[in-house]
Amino acid sequence: MGFARTPVIAGVYEHPTRWAPDKTAFQIHAESARGALADAGLTIADVDGYCTSGVGPLGVLSMAEHLNLQPRYLDSTSIGGASFVAHVTHAAAAIAAGLCEVALITYGSTASSERFAVGTGGGFAGDPPDHFEAPFGPTVVGSYALVAQRHMHEFGTTPEQLAEIAVTIRRHAGLNPAAKFREPITVADVLASRLVSSPLHLLDCCIISDGGGAVVLTSAERARDLPRRPVLVLGGSEACCHTAMGRRDLTDMAAQQSGPRAMAMAGVTHADIDVCMLYDSFTITVLETIENLGFCKKGEGGGFIRNGRIGLGGALPVNTDGGGLSSNHPGMRGIFLIIEAVKQLRGDAGARQVRDCEVALCHGTGGMLGLRHSGATLILGRG
Repeated sequence: MGFARTPVIAGVYEHPTRWAPDKTAFQIHAESARGALADAGLTIADVDGYCTSGVGPLGVLSMAEHLNLQPRYLDSTSIGGASFVAHVTHAAAAIAAGLCEVALITYGSTASSERFAVGTGGGFAGDPPDHFEAPFGPTVVGSYALVAQRHMHEFGTTPEQLAEIAVTIRRHAGLNPAAKFREPITVADVLASRLVSSPLHLLDCCIISDGGGAVVLTSAERARDLPRRPVLVLGGSEACCHTAMGRRDLTDMAAQQSGPRAMAMAGVTHADIDVCMLYDSFTITVLETIENLGFCKKGEGGGFIRNGRIGLGGALPVNTDGGGLSSNHPGMRGIFLIIEAVKQLRGDAGARQVRDCEVALCHGTGGMLGLRHSGATLILGRG
């Protein structure tokens, strides 16, 4: 069961910067909005729906003023890195319901130039669970490392298998002129990089950059008059995973819930997916997401990713733009999953183009794996 009135992505734009000490986050939002609207063949005057996150508790209002928007549909959903994947599903539903006609989603961040060390901090101050966790000092990277340790203990997953994920995604980054890090790396390089939180090495962790992007959605009917080939929003779902008051499996992810629902809504199976854009805050995030989405059984991810399977030319290309591990990670990376998926479905990905790409799966993860996190899965199709 899909959307009653087909919504489409009509325009996307990825801000080219990875280091922007001369810009503000608001400026990156605005420049990205201008780029996506130009790509769609629309103007700011056409926008009557607006979604954003990561700019403070009332940031959607501040950004609407900055962009001189007075939309009739607003969404400030904030579920970490999955936020912008969720925004696409929400905007698609709003368009299908007639709540708006043209929805704009923007993101901008200057995390790198502000020296914000993404992933090294603790929990979210003020959250009730934090009262119990804060005395023990958990960090974001420590939480993911705990999950990796558990996966290795339970299933025999090896550091070499995790490292291969970083190597493959770096290879993709080498084909992306905008990627921050493009030099090839080897499994040995990953294992030789310093330990950040055992067993995760530096090259198992996402980079930190400035950056931003924007996405424009409208109805299929409106898109007929626009210059670019539309990308169909076929299905989407969200979920959350938490400690369940102490009863938990560290290897479970919200993707286990959102993935099957999104694919059922879109009417596709795993065999139909031509490219996967997965949140890659750490290499363990990719491996666990592949398992929890159902591309392989729990515990088989280490073997699944071997022998080029998730690389270009493989059975399931993953993060063809270089991902958060090598291309960019300004703090909340979900919007870039969508942008790259749209480029692939349009056939605009250049040297990293997946052949005959017709269906893409995007999955965003936000929060702290092993404690509490969100998951948002989106299925897109070639129009």
